[in-house]
Amino acid sequence: MSASGAKVSAKKQIFRKGKKPEQDGPPHKRRKLDRSQLSSGSPGLTLVPSQDTSTSAFPRGHSTAVIDPELAVDFTTQATKNGESLATLRKMIFGRLEHTSTQTDPGKYLAIDCEMVGVGIDGEESTLARVSIVNYWGAVQLDEFVKQKERVVDYRTKWSGIRPSDMVRAKQFEEVQKTVAALTKDRIIVGHAVHNDLKVLLLSHPGPCIRDTQHLAAKHKVTSSKRPALRNLVKQELDVVIQGGEHSSVTDARATMAVFRIHRKEWEKGFRPLPAPGAGASNKRKRVKSSEPDVPTPPGRGRKGVSSGLSTIVKRIPQTKSKTAVKTASNNWWTTLGASGIAGKGSMKL
Repeated sequence: MSASGAKVSAKKQIFRKGKKPEQDGPPHKRRKLDRSQLSSGSPGLTLVPSQDTSTSAFPRGHSTAVIDPELAVDFTTQATKNGESLATLRKMIFGRLEHTSTQTDPGKYLAIDCEMVGVGIDGEESTLARVSIVNYWGAVQLDEFVKQKERVVDYRTKWSGIRPSDMVRAKQFEEVQKTVAALTKDRIIVGHAVHNDLKVLLLSHPGPCIRDTQHLAAKHKVTSSKRPALRNLVKQELDVVIQGGEHSSVTDARATMAVFRIHRKEWEKGFRPLPAPGAGASNKRKRVKSSEPDVPTPPGRGRKGVSSGLSTIVKRIPQTKSKTAVKTASNNWWTTLGASGIAGKGSMKL
């Protein structure tokens, strides 16, 4: 074996052992990272400990600090917007308001929000898991978890806030559906993209009784987006951050009502006033009975625009000839043709 062949075989053996082949020339120098200097507080350098992604709800590879959104909210401001106190609305969103006995009643307006979980293949289908309803003042009227009939594939906890432990005290879907239908009857529903909530509830509601903040905000140019997200709308109008982590249907419903209260006077101009509760659709104006006795209506004076048939005037021709003379004249009718001497158009003389 020649010297060149022996050199090639030696390189192959080095590769098989998992080592890099030797290079010609001086070896490259490597700098070692001195971790003692970093831990001692070198300026501008800090070590961020990695987080186990198997236990993290947000697998980003690094630890994330969760900041309470209420800490950055100013609850003492005196500012108002369209007559509504921003401090009061902010307290309402985070449940810091104390309600009177009258403010706990359902009232005319109800805000609704639902949370869903994933079922079916890969959890792509959505089913109702929680529904919350608050009144105009933010008082909770309904907050129920819904028992699932199918196996839940994805609880979507980081968005919905729903956990398997919440299903222990959940109610049947039919029971919750009937309660929502009875509570919202003859009332105005306020919601953000509320058609999704009604769809998952398998309910319908009259169009004049729906106030969709997503649609109304785009219609009245409150925001430039045609379909603004609720968190963006609340941040713009109230300077409050919501939905930073797990969602709460109660907080979202209160935030939706807060946005509606700011623009209620302007948005309500496009809707007709609703009839009184219990009046129904056939609310016709009734005649008020007077205490005076009924006076008979004279003939020919019926209702306005309707003829009674009694005002027709019949003219009778006076009889100047006897019945015999009239009968004879009618029998000799041909003798009267052309009696005037003037031949009219289409006439002839006999």
